[in-house]
Amino acid sequence: MKAISIGLLGLGTVGSGVVKIIKNHQDKLMHQVGCPVVIKKILVQDLHKNRSVDVDTGLLTSDANDILYDNEIDVIIEVMGGVGETKEYLLSALRRGKHVVTANKDLMALHGSELLSVASEHGCDLFYEASVAGGIPILRGLVDGLASDRITQMMGIVNGTTNYILTKMSTEGLAYEDVLKEAQELGFAEADPTSDVEGLDAARKMTILATLGFSMHIDLADVNVSGISKVTEEDLHYGKQLGYTMKLLGYAHREGEKVEVSVQPTFLSNNHPLASVQNEYNAVYVYGEAVGETMFYGPGAGSLPTATAVVSDLVGVLKNLRLGVNGKSAVTPQYPKRLKDNEEKYSKYFLRIHVQDEVGVFSEITSIFAKYGVSFEKILQLPVKKNETSEIVLVTHKASLTNYDSILLELKDMQAVREIKSAYKVVRKTL
Repeated sequence: MKAISIGLLGLGTVGSGVVKIIKNHQDKLMHQVGCPVVIKKILVQDLHKNRSVDVDTGLLTSDANDILYDNEIDVIIEVMGGVGETKEYLLSALRRGKHVVTANKDLMALHGSELLSVASEHGCDLFYEASVAGGIPILRGLVDGLASDRITQMMGIVNGTTNYILTKMSTEGLAYEDVLKEAQELGFAEADPTSDVEGLDAARKMTILATLGFSMHIDLADVNVSGISKVTEEDLHYGKQLGYTMKLLGYAHREGEKVEVSVQPTFLSNNHPLASVQNEYNAVYVYGEAVGETMFYGPGAGSLPTATAVVSDLVGVLKNLRLGVNGKSAVTPQYPKRLKDNEEKYSKYFLRIHVQDEVGVFSEITSIFAKYGVSFEKILQLPVKKNETSEIVLVTHKASLTNYDSILLELKDMQAVREIKSAYKVVRKTL
């Protein structure tokens, strides 16, 4: 039996996990694919670096061409990250007939269509399960498990760093800056956390999910994004009083032929399945017309969980190789892209406003909401100790984004409104 040779691009956290799984699960891989699976070459930046996994130094190279132009290597596993140079490596591999497994969400969100097209042209597989939610098999669930259904909604906690921060802020009443520092010390957050905390990482994942789930080519620029850096412990305290839990929520909704995709801090009602997902865990809630509600839950990052998804994709490639059907699994989007306008996007909203503590102010605020046909579901009114200020916390009934934006503009222009402290979307359990 001829062994299948693997070229590994990257030997960091995930790459080390891939090496461990291929080495320690060789009997299972043999049973699954009918032949040995061997890592022939590994691309690294530093040949002499101390590593967390025991690797024969003869396998290491700092020249990508040693892998890309080796005719004996059948499959490339890419876990090095990056976009520009990495894209060129994978295009080169695909054009030389090598199958590709990648965990690179940035690359797939920005250039996935091009890479999949080249893979199809050259009869190659390109699998990327690990790019969205680490060890959670959400992409395979959408493409295979729910292939016969029509997906109408996906909501996800797809970034473990922000979920860890919001969980700690909520349960311990800590400030954002303090929890972020702790998350960095524990390794949950990067030294530069911008991609995570400003929602960019989650937006890339939602781009991939929406493209697959709705069979419509969604670009990263189509995702409305805001992060958690302005969320305060006071926001979370008031949310708790009203029965809500804060999450950085990726949201994708299809209505008729039109879709919307967003990532933003969102208050979830406490009975929503996603509200109980804590710390660094990820979960994706999917609603299909036939199946109804499903939820995928598990570790969204880490060496072995992510590596498990990578090696599962590798098994898929090798099974296709045995059957002679590589390059036939990619399905081009079925529908042309049609995005909702703001007047077609409806949601409930949480608002926290500081106003002058005087007669008639609340009546004036109410009249602005009434002007746009928006009523209140919940109201809290509390005194603020300084400057004769009152704090009003509102949760609205459903309003279009157009009307909501207009209300915010009019509130800012009100003389009695000193500051709109915060404004968030609200999602209840019922659709």
